[in-house]
Amino acid sequence: MQRKIVCSTNMPYVEEAFSTLGDARVLEGRSICAADVRDAEILALRSTTKVNADLLEGSSVRFVGTATIGTDHLDIPYLEKHGIEWCYSPGCNANSVSEYLVAGLLTLAVRNGFTLRGKTLGVIGVGNVGRRVVEKGRALGMRVLQNDPPRARAGDYSAGEVSPFVELPELLAESDIVTLHVPLNRDGVDRTLRLVDAEFLAKMRKGAILVNAARGGIVDSDALLEALQSAQLAHVVLDTWEGEPEYRLDVMNAVDIATPHIAGHSFEGRVAGTVMVYQAACRYLGVDADWTPDNLLPPPEVPYIDCPAGAIAETELLHSIVKRVYDIEADDRRFRATAESDGGGRAKAFDRLRREYPVRREFRFTKVRLGCAGAGIAATLKALGFGLVE
Repeated sequence: MQRKIVCSTNMPYVEEAFSTLGDARVLEGRSICAADVRDAEILALRSTTKVNADLLEGSSVRFVGTATIGTDHLDIPYLEKHGIEWCYSPGCNANSVSEYLVAGLLTLAVRNGFTLRGKTLGVIGVGNVGRRVVEKGRALGMRVLQNDPPRARAGDYSAGEVSPFVELPELLAESDIVTLHVPLNRDGVDRTLRLVDAEFLAKMRKGAILVNAARGGIVDSDALLEALQSAQLAHVVLDTWEGEPEYRLDVMNAVDIATPHIAGHSFEGRVAGTVMVYQAACRYLGVDADWTPDNLLPPPEVPYIDCPAGAIAETELLHSIVKRVYDIEADDRRFRATAESDGGGRAKAFDRLRREYPVRREFRFTKVRLGCAGAGIAATLKALGFGLVE
C-alpha cells in the first residue's frame, strides 16, 4: 500500500511533486483535521493549518513540512517530543516580500506626492526577507537603518565590519518608513507579540509610514488606529492582520493599502516553498529528489516593458514600470470588495483570495527596454531585479 501524504492547497505543483512519493491528497489547508491525517505519514502544509496535538495525536504522521518562512502554526515542542521530523522554508518568498514593499511604497509616494529617494527606511528584522528589503531600499535611494537584536547579540555580520544594527529607539526616531520582518514570538527576550503597541508608535517620527508584511499579531490594532487618528502615523500598508483570517473592518478602512497576507505570494515564492518541502521529505525518506518544476513554469505575462519616454520624475517612472508587473492596488481592490460580509464570511473570503491568488511573476522575468533612460534609472531598475535591454 502506498504511503499517504496530505498536502495543502495554495502550494503550486504540490500534487505533481508529492505523488512521486506516495498517494498525495490535496485538501484546503484550514479544513485539514485529525481524521484527514490519521493514517498519513507525511504532511505538506502552509500556515493555515495548525499542527499540534489536536491534529496529530494518534496519527501515523512522521514528517511535517511547511512551505512558509514562519513556524508559529507548528507546535515544535510537540513534534520534537514525539520524534516527528519537521521542516520549514526559510527564504522561499523573501524576494516576493521585498517586491511587495517596493510596490507599496512607490504607490504611496505617487498617491501622496513625495519621493522615496533621500527618505530613511527602518527595517526591523533582517533575516532572509529583511536583507532583501534592505537591498531594495538602498536601490530606491533611501538611507536604511537595521534592527535585529538576535543577530546583533550573535555578532552575525562580516568579520571586521562595524555592526550594521541600531537600537530600536534610534530606528523609530529617525525613520520616515518602518517595515516589519520579524517572526511572531509570543514570549522570551525577543518577544514580538504586539511589539507595535502605543509606546512603540509614540517613539516613531510623527507622520511616518508603517508597513507590516510579517505577522498580524505583531501589531496592536487599537494602538494602530489611535496613531492614525492622531496623525502620529501618516500612512499604513497592512498585509497581515491581527486575528486573521478574520480581521477588523475599522482597521481595513483606516489603512492606505490592505492585502490578504499575499506579500510572499509571487508564483516563484510559492513554487520555491513546495520544492523545499518536497526536498526535505525526500531526505526524510532517504530517496533522491528527482522531481523539479522546471518544465511546468509558465512564460511571464509581461516579458518586456518600454521605459516611458519624455520627462518624467523618477518615482512616477519606477511606479509605472513596477505596476505593469505587480499592481498592488488590484490586490487592495479585490480585498476590499469582500469586506462587507459578516465576520465568518470575511474569513472565508480572506482564505479564498489567498487560495485563488492570480499568478504574479517576480521582476526578474521582465526586461525593460531602456530607450533614452539615463544610467541612474538603469542602475536602479537592475538593483530592483529587472532585466535590461539597451
